[in-house]
This record gives sequence, structure tokens and C-alpha cells, in this order.
Amino acid sequence: MQKSEKDIDVHTEGAEQSDDLTMLGVRFLGKIRLEQAISLELGRLGIRMTLKMKLAAGVFCALACMPMVAETAPKSDTMHRWEVTSKDTGGTLLFSDSPEYVDRPGILYQDTVNGEVRVLYYHLNNTKVPQKVAVVLENANSEEKYNIVQVTRGGTAKPSEYYLWVGKNTQRQYFGEKELDLVLLLKNRKRLLQSGMDEIVLQPGELVYGVYDFKVDHPVKTSVIMYPAKADPVEFIEKAKVLPRDSVALRGTYKGMDRVITSEREYDPERDGIVYIMLADNKLDKYKTGVDATDGSQTMNYGNYGVLYKIAIPVKKGAPKVQYYLSPLGGVYAGIMTVRRGRSPHTKLIETPEGPGYFGDQTALEPESVSKAREEGTALFGNNMELADLGCYDNSVPNYFEFSPPGASNLPACLILMPAGE
Repeated sequence: MQKSEKDIDVHTEGAEQSDDLTMLGVRFLGKIRLEQAISLELGRLGIRMTLKMKLAAGVFCALACMPMVAETAPKSDTMHRWEVTSKDTGGTLLFSDSPEYVDRPGILYQDTVNGEVRVLYYHLNNTKVPQKVAVVLENANSEEKYNIVQVTRGGTAKPSEYYLWVGKNTQRQYFGEKELDLVLLLKNRKRLLQSGMDEIVLQPGELVYGVYDFKVDHPVKTSVIMYPAKADPVEFIEKAKVLPRDSVALRGTYKGMDRVITSEREYDPERDGIVYIMLADNKLDKYKTGVDATDGSQTMNYGNYGVLYKIAIPVKKGAPKVQYYLSPLGGVYAGIMTVRRGRSPHTKLIETPEGPGYFGDQTALEPESVSKAREEGTALFGNNMELADLGCYDNSVPNYFEFSPPGASNLPACLILMPAGE
């Protein structure tokens, strides 16, 4: 995962993947120059670039490499921290992101769980040959003849070298339509959490990122593995060994996989003005601590990846409409949120930011005094902020937002409420 203290080697995000030249301009990033990519592609087709074609390619690449610019704040103003209550609920989070750059096949993370579970894996194929990553379940209940696993939510994007694209599109699937899937585990038998995992191949240098929620009535041994593309995952795990974690050590088991954020006081846009709520900053919103089940060591989830935030801030009835924004403060960011109105069974997906791109790269590094002031309760809402529009809503019914730190993105983030039209 990308953290705020890490440098990022990516300068644009892949859009829907295809092989035509138009999408090629959006997909190539980092150290690979788009001009070179276009020249190579034309050469493969037997076309020699003329001077005019080179000039046109240069203009095209300059436009293609521009990041998606999110909405900017209309004017400078002071905003104040909104006091919230936070409570961790739900089942167990299994987080597998270490080693992130996997240089050989093996078991990436493993633990035995029961009840409600969320498994998140985020790994890059750092070998020179194709590999696969899958979640293997083993019935660990010695008293019953079978164990039923109920998959309630989840998804994974197509593996890619373009990490922000993977992060955003995995969240698009996770927050999308909920599909119920049942996995029957017979006694002393193993199966994949999703059969389609064995069909996903990671080429060298590609990243895979998946998030799945499931329920189980009896203990199940859950393993995240990387294995050779032509191997059988169930046979492979019989002899596989747990790989050592890397220096970042982002893996572990965490109790309370959901974080409910609300406030005792009603927000009144006319009285309270612009307010903000910090998300995953480890100061006002603490990182989760847990245990690496492979060796018993203590671990911290830097960024709260895999934690599902359920945010519901009560608003004074009859008050004017409220505008909601998300602002990244740690660097580049690309994800998905949802909003549900009142008792409606339908949720709306919100791209953060809207479109195929990312945001956060235009926000200048702030001095320590600014971050300290924000921690203490005061911040500046101004034109230098990058904003994702989460919508403008009346207060006839409550609004329920879902947020989870997306893989490959940087934290912290800031949720902003303000009077509509300011």
C-alpha cells in the first residue's frame, strides 16, 4: 500500500484497459515516456513517425499525462474540527500486504477465523514468471462434517502495473452490487474463496488487490498464497511455507473490521459553518493494532486499509442543504465511496475523484504548523485544496456514507461538511 511517508513513482492512472493507441496514451506512466510508447507501437505496425506525427504525439502525451483535476474550493475560509465518536464493530479483518513485492511463491498470510470476516490482499508479482494469487479456505472444524462459507461482498480488479487504477476499480467492485455466494467445505478439505481466483494471472510487475467479506459458523483456516500460474493451488499449499514479512510489515489480524463514526451533536450548517472530520491520520483517527498470526508479533495497520468506515453525521432537521466533500491530504488518491439516503435499500457509488483519474498531487506539502493547527481543531478551507464532490443533500432523511482507504492511495483524508452554495 502507499502511505503518506512513501514516495510515489506514478504520475497518471490507467483508464479502462485496451490495446488501441488512444488508451495507450492514458495507460503508460512513471518512467516510460508516452512518446516512446507510441513510437514503438507504430513501429510494430510498420509505420515510421514523421516530424508532424512526432509533434502531434507530443501534444497528445502532454494532455494524456495531465492528472484529473478535482473540484477546487471556491474561496478561502476557516473550518473547524467536528467532534465525533468512533466505535469499531463487526468481525475480523485479515490483512495481507507483506511482503508487498513477492519474489517467490509461498503463503503470504494465514490465520484461522470464525464468524464475520474480511480478507484484504495486496501483492505485486516481483518474480520473472507469471504467478497467481488466491485465498484458500480449509475446514478447521473437527466436530462437523462440513462448513458453509457465505460470501456477502467483494471484488478484485484485473491485475495491472497501474496501481491507482487497480485500487479504484477493486473498490468499484467491492462497493458495487452485493452478490451472495456459498462455499461448501467438507471435513479436511480445501477450496478457493472464489473459483475465479485461479483464472487470474499476474504477469511480472503486475499488482493484484482484492477485498472480500464472508461469514462462517465454524472455524476456517484462511490462507493467502502466491503460486506458479500452472500449479494447482490446493496441491501447492500442502507443501508451501509462510514467507517472511518485509520491513513495512503490513499484515495481521485485526478485531473490529468496521468503524462507525457519528456525533452526539447535530450539525447545523447555518450555525456551524464549514467543519471537517479527519480519516486515518493516526492522531484524531487512530490506526488499528493487531497480531501477525504467523509469528505472534504485534502489528499496526498503517492507513487502516481494509477497515470499512460507516459515517453518519446527524444534521438539524429543517436546516439548509449540506454540501459534502472528500479532500486527500497525504498525496495521490483514487477510490470509491457510497452514500445511502434514509431507509432506502439503494446505495450510490461516488468516485473520488470523478472520472478515470486521481487527485491529491496538486496539494502542496504543508508546514508542520498547519497540520498541528488542524489536529487542534482549526484548518483553512481554500483554493489550494483538492476536493471530490460527494453531493449536496437536503436533510429530510439521514445520509449514510461508506468509506474505506483504497489500495495504492495515500492518507490521511478529510471529510468536509459545509452550507450548500458557499
